[in-house]
Amino acid sequence: MSVPQQSWSIVVLCYNEAATIKKVIAKVESTLKQISQDYEIVVVNDGSKDDSAKIVSGIAAHNPRVKFINQVHNLGIGPSLHNGYSNASLENVCFVPGDGQFDLDELVPHMNVNPKEIISFYRVENTSYSLFRNILSLANRLVNKTLIGINMHDVNWVKIYKNEGLKSLDLRIKSSLVESEICAKLLLEGYEIKEYKSRYLDREGGKSKGASLKIVLQAAKEVLKLVKEMSRYRKTFNS
Repeated sequence: MSVPQQSWSIVVLCYNEAATIKKVIAKVESTLKQISQDYEIVVVNDGSKDDSAKIVSGIAAHNPRVKFINQVHNLGIGPSLHNGYSNASLENVCFVPGDGQFDLDELVPHMNVNPKEIISFYRVENTSYSLFRNILSLANRLVNKTLIGINMHDVNWVKIYKNEGLKSLDLRIKSSLVESEICAKLLLEGYEIKEYKSRYLDREGGKSKGASLKIVLQAAKEVLKLVKEMSRYRKTFNS
């Protein structure tokens, strides 16, 4: 007996990705067509200073499957994720970067996600990372494991969530650490995290923003806030 298709929302984060965003959206849609007949693409433009907004708005005007969320000012990864997730309306929710560095074909084997399950991909080819970026990645893993209680290879890379689980959470963290908050809270709710290796593709254009000083400082300020929030959440959950 065939398994019913699940519906999909893919959130694409975009900041100054004029060189790649059109190609990425096209690849997202071609991948989704292999997975489900019921899908949407939510593109969050985070105050791009290039032609990204113009390109995406043009695509959305001719494709009803594409939702264009335009943040006039650059708010950062955390607010962009919040905005993307809140605008995702279908059963499975996944975010991908607009720079084309995630291999979208890796989603196809996971077209049906079990209830109470998170699919988490982790990068295995970070040869383009600087020493600083690799140190940040290691520090992030240590913080998540020792202070937050989640032991994941790469909490900030691509994941597939059940929208029901996402929408049930009262998320308090505004920085990129929101991904740690989501995973930690869903684990307490009984979700299981399944991890899979992911190719880290070469960037075809634009400039990496993931390790900018602004993002690092914002995340550092919120580490203590996240620790306190998870302590509060555990007490509430266990009461």
